[in-house]
Amino acid sequence: MRPNTVASLALVFITFLSTGNAQETDRRPRPAISFEQVLKREDADHDGKISQTEFKGPGRLFTRMDRNGDGQVTKQEFLARPNFKPSAVNMPDDVQMLRDVVFGQGGGRDLKMHIVMPKQAAKSPMPVYIWVHGGGWQGGTKEGGVGQLIPLARSGFVTATIEYRLTGEAAFPAQIEDCKCAIRYLRAHAEKYKIDKDRVAVGGSSAGGHLAALLGTSGGVAEFEGTGGWADQPSNVNAVVDLYGPTDILRFVTTPGFEGHNRDGSPESRLLGGGVVAENLDGIKRVNPITYVDQNDPPFLIIHGTADRTVPLNQSQRMHDALKSSKIDSTLHIIQGAGHGGPGFAEPKIREMQKSFLMRVLREPPMEQQESIAQP
Repeated sequence: MRPNTVASLALVFITFLSTGNAQETDRRPRPAISFEQVLKREDADHDGKISQTEFKGPGRLFTRMDRNGDGQVTKQEFLARPNFKPSAVNMPDDVQMLRDVVFGQGGGRDLKMHIVMPKQAAKSPMPVYIWVHGGGWQGGTKEGGVGQLIPLARSGFVTATIEYRLTGEAAFPAQIEDCKCAIRYLRAHAEKYKIDKDRVAVGGSSAGGHLAALLGTSGGVAEFEGTGGWADQPSNVNAVVDLYGPTDILRFVTTPGFEGHNRDGSPESRLLGGGVVAENLDGIKRVNPITYVDQNDPPFLIIHGTADRTVPLNQSQRMHDALKSSKIDSTLHIIQGAGHGGPGFAEPKIREMQKSFLMRVLREPPMEQQESIAQP
């Protein structure tokens, strides 16, 4: 991108931040540059979207425009004013948020999470749900998960949205190591946060869905534990919500229409440490959640759209098939016409599906089991 284009995009960003609330949408100044112009200059794989790999403007600007954290900026996202401000999230009176809790170390620095939980002390230990953000393993932040955690916190969950090292900082397995560290931290502090160690669930979208699925199948895989802290705690989970996450990356990059992901510099290539993806068979096998599927894995809820142009539907189908082959409780829900995130996944019935799944799998233990739980 030429300097004047970057400047124009920066102006758009400033305009986004300075405009009013959603009711004033129709009165916003028009962007100084059209999305079509940006596509012409940036869209190397001609898929009608701008990935973080393709984007040559400021990284912070890309993150701000990428409203659903999927590592892609669509025309709708480009034209919409980013109206999410972490500090401005309205917490209900019965919910509290603990911001930037340090949960461990990764690459010699602190790793942080936001914890959203009921304000009133629970009578018994609560289940915990950990959200892993998307962004092609190279973008996104923990901030975007806060809003969707509030309903679960109001339903008696301790919830957390976590950060992990992105591929610009470290290649795989840094990402899964950090996620596992977060789980170990919460188990180590179960008494402090009133958590039931035996009711731990994870969820994520896109790259976060991949990591959530890998958390679900790699319990006990020592090479993924890392050295971030709380080594005395296990990192296994009891339920997984996987929203359109990649799994079998070799099948991914050879699916017609998705071959651009095979190139050196693609998000998948960066995850594997660089190079042409299909040439790194060992790396592909290592990052694939299906590699580690066995009969000890937890229940899965997998949701994917038929019109996803970022991650092919076969990724979720293969994950589901592998789980069912090992007789694991797995549900694959396919949303007709839905893309990579977007409105189809914001439908109340889809959100309720996820909540109902978690409530079912992590239901409160029987009374006789409750009585054996030591009270803090």
